[in-house]
Formats: sequence, structure tokens, C-alpha cells
Amino acid sequence: MACQKLGSRADVFRKQGQQWYCTSGLPSDITVAVGEQSFHLHKFPLLSKSGLLERHIREKIDKGEDSSVIDLSDIPGGAKAFELAAKFCYGVKFEMTASNVVHLRCAADYLEMTEEMSEGNLIAQTENFLTQTVLRSWKDSVKALQTCDDVLDIAERLQIVKRCVDSIATRSCSDPDLFGWPVAQYGGPMQSPGGSLLWNGISTGARPRNSSPDWWYDDVSCLSLPLYKKLISAMEYRGISQEIIVGSLNHYAKRRLPGLNRRKSISDVSNCLSMTSLTSIPSEDDQKYLLEEIDRLLPFQRGVTSCKLLFGLLRTAIFLKASPSCLSNLERRIGMQLDKASLEDLLIPNISDSVETLYDVDCVQRIVDHFLAMDQETGGASPGLGEDGQILASPSLMPITMVAKLIDGYLAEVAPDENLKLPKFRSLAAAIPDYARPIDDGLYRAIDIYLKVQSRSMVPQASCCFM
Repeated sequence: MACQKLGSRADVFRKQGQQWYCTSGLPSDITVAVGEQSFHLHKFPLLSKSGLLERHIREKIDKGEDSSVIDLSDIPGGAKAFELAAKFCYGVKFEMTASNVVHLRCAADYLEMTEEMSEGNLIAQTENFLTQTVLRSWKDSVKALQTCDDVLDIAERLQIVKRCVDSIATRSCSDPDLFGWPVAQYGGPMQSPGGSLLWNGISTGARPRNSSPDWWYDDVSCLSLPLYKKLISAMEYRGISQEIIVGSLNHYAKRRLPGLNRRKSISDVSNCLSMTSLTSIPSEDDQKYLLEEIDRLLPFQRGVTSCKLLFGLLRTAIFLKASPSCLSNLERRIGMQLDKASLEDLLIPNISDSVETLYDVDCVQRIVDHFLAMDQETGGASPGLGEDGQILASPSLMPITMVAKLIDGYLAEVAPDENLKLPKFRSLAAAIPDYARPIDDGLYRAIDIYLKVQSRSMVPQASCCFM
């Protein structure tokens, strides 16, 4: 991480408990309170750099107040940012880095540390470091943006958030080899015979990395949701492909939703969400909010988002009791590409208190209905027929035929459930049009299983219903 050294004097600040003292040899004549911490300092170094502190000090002098305490508890960045700003006023050595420059820049703005007060003041120093160093580096831009959360309002007003987002979005939408790595004029990084990177013919000792469109996913997954959303919007504006955006959303969601893709059973999801061995697991309310925001960010386009991700989000949304609109959106997204799903995807555990079935058959019914509606809208509701009544296209190649086979397999899986009522079973079976099943063997197998399980009480009724 890049840094810039400021100041030339040895550190004269000492902390005792919640009290800071400047051990310069002169008695303190002013105290600055920042929350629970107090800084016992001297007026002249402060008023010569800070317009805000100069104004406070002058007002106290003009009013003849004996009190030498100034409360700056609302300073952005808190006591740590003020400590660094005070060291700057005294000319004490410290390092400005991507981790502290945002708080320091906001604190400098709050303290009015402008060029009018002193040439080369803290606002100018932090701005120069941000522009010339931090925003020219991928890693430093991400780190700086991450620190904006605590001072978000001021960081947005000072355009720090926008500049960091623009820097990251520009680099993520470009060839990663062009940023921070030696690059040949035509092609990728030059390498020595031993495989290390070359810069002007000199070995850097670094190893080349593989270029991949997902190289940036892990770095940005550390961002809070509000900042991450800004970044995704900036990337979409720059025309990055929807597939890459979805890949990043998938990676981000998996980092924060412990229950995502836990398919085995309801207890697996519950155990994953309640794990205490992981660090900083969001609350279930936070997870629900995150999932609903991920749903809003996902593109509504067939085939861009994998069925595996969509079903994982749907299972987690059901468990977290997400909003009806979120659940409906996920079901519609799945319905748009149901022909790409697997049987395992459809086996969604039923966690409803009012329904006793093992799997959520109602959910699958709604997904099938969405698929059939989409299929009809796109003109794929039935195969084309020639003049002789023959089917022009091979039914086996049609998405609806693939869905029919999938649903027949699903019906066979849920048929052994004694609590599955006949109307639900029949409704799902009948939802698929007859032409979509070139062969009815799968459906007959499911019906046979269902009748055997229900034989004791439902044979007369079930037999006539399937005839």
C-alpha cells in the first residue's frame, strides 16, 4: 500500500488512558475534546493551520471566557483523524496512506485547513495524495473507498466516493495487465526466461498473473452494500458485460449469505446461518435486505444468471422470509429459463408452517406457470405443423419438452410424500401441454408411484382422476 510521509519532527504526542499530551516542554493552554478522548495542546500550532480552531479560539478570547476546552466530537474520522491532523499542525512525522487519507481529508475539510491559512496545508496535501497516488492504484482505490463508510456524507460531498468508484470501475472494465504490471507494447507482460516479469529488460522478481474477467471480484467484495451498488452502477454505465456483473454479484452474495446454495435440507441452511465460527456474519434482517438488493441488481435477461445461483437465492429468500416481490422476481427469473434447470434445483424444501409436504410444490407450480407464460409470449407454445399435420421441429429439441421431462422427474420425486394432496399433484402434471411429452413414460411412472403411496385411502378417487 502506497504511503506519503508528512512532517519532520519526532513524535511528541503521548497517550495516558483517554488523555493525549504534547510533551514539547511548554504547558498546554487548550484542550480539544473528541468524544471520550481529550487532547491537551497549544493554541498557536492549531490556529495557524485550522480556520475552525482559529475562529473558536478568537471567540473565546473576545468573550473573555476562561474555559480553554473546545468540543470537536462531531469531527469526521473521530479521535484518530484529529490525532493525525494535530500532528500535522505540529509538524510531527506520520504516514498518510490509502487507509487513512479519506478520514484525514474529511477532517481537514471540517477543520478548514485551507491554503489561505497556511501554504501546503492539509487539504492540499491529502488532495494531492488522493489524486496522484491513491486513485492511480487499483488496490489503494479499493482500500480508500472501503474507508468512506464512516464519513459517507462528507466523502460524497467532496467527490471522494465518485472518484474512487470511477477509478475502480475504469480499471475493472479494462485489461488487468494494464494496471500495475509491466506490459509489452503489443501483448501481455514481458517475461524473463525464468518466468519473472521484466520492466525495461530488468527482472522485477514478480510472477505474472493470469488474466481473467473475474480477477477483481474478491477485492470489491469487501465493500459495504451502498458502495458496492455504486460501483456496479458505474461498471454497467461503462458497458461491462452482464455476465461479468452477475459473476461479481454471485461472489459478493456468497461472501455475505451463509445459507446460499445450501441444498441438502432446511437444517443445513439453519445451521449455516447460525454458525458462530465465521467472523462478522450479518444478522438475518441484514441478510434479507442484502438478498433483496441483489435481486434488484440482477439483470432480467434469460440465460445471463445461472439457474444454480437463482435457485440458491430463492431457497435463501424463502428461509429469510424475503419480501413477496423478491420471491416473485426470483421465481419469474427461474421460469424464464426453466429448461436449463436440473431436478436437484427443483427440490426446494418446504418450510411453511401451514403446509406439511416435504418439498415446496406450490413454488414449483408458480415457476412452471411463469415458464409457460413466457413460452407462449415468445411463440414457442406449440410446435409448428406442416400441411400434412406433421410436426416441423423435433419436439426433443424444444425447451418445453425439456421442461416436461424435468417436471415428470420432479413428480416422481415428490410422489412418495403421503401429505401431497391429489389436486396439487394433478395440477402440476396437467400444466404441461400434451404435445410437450413425445413419450409419457415419465408421467406414468410418477402416477404409479403416487398411486402406490396413496393406495390405502385414495385408490378409487385417484384412479378415475388420472384416466
